[in-house]
Amino acid sequence: MKKPLFLTRVLVFLSFSMLVTFSIQAQIIQPNNLQPNEDYDNLKVKSMYSDSLVSTFTIWIKKGVKAHKHVHHTEQVQVLEGAAEMVLGNDTLFIQTGDWIVIPKNTIHAISKVYGNRPLKVISIQTPQYFAQDRVFIDEEMHGTTKIMRPGNK
Repeated sequence: MKKPLFLTRVLVFLSFSMLVTFSIQAQIIQPNNLQPNEDYDNLKVKSMYSDSLVSTFTIWIKKGVKAHKHVHHTEQVQVLEGAAEMVLGNDTLFIQTGDWIVIPKNTIHAISKVYGNRPLKVISIQTPQYFAQDRVFIDEEMHGTTKIMRPGNK
């Protein structure tokens, strides 16, 4: 006896729904407890979560990150620990613990200096899913950022 087409479609839908339900799980991540699991020279990136819509990373930065942009991704950065100079577009800004930075696609950004003796620790959220394929490094001399002003710096 043939199964009705409707029943076949329902079974396929239920099978797919169960697959999706079991492959995506909610998570609670406590970023303050995260530490790099190995020694590193300047930059350590740890993937926290990724699906077709978003990728989330914890990043530790000791010295800096070269100027770059993401052609197809928006990035949001939450500073968990530390302070740094950040190039964002044509400006250089002071960022510190608690700051939330929104970086629209095609916006040039960099960490030009990390302050203190502890690494800058951030959560980076990239949308859509990030495979490190659209990061374009920028020639800093061509970009010409506005320098941050400090006392005694003219």
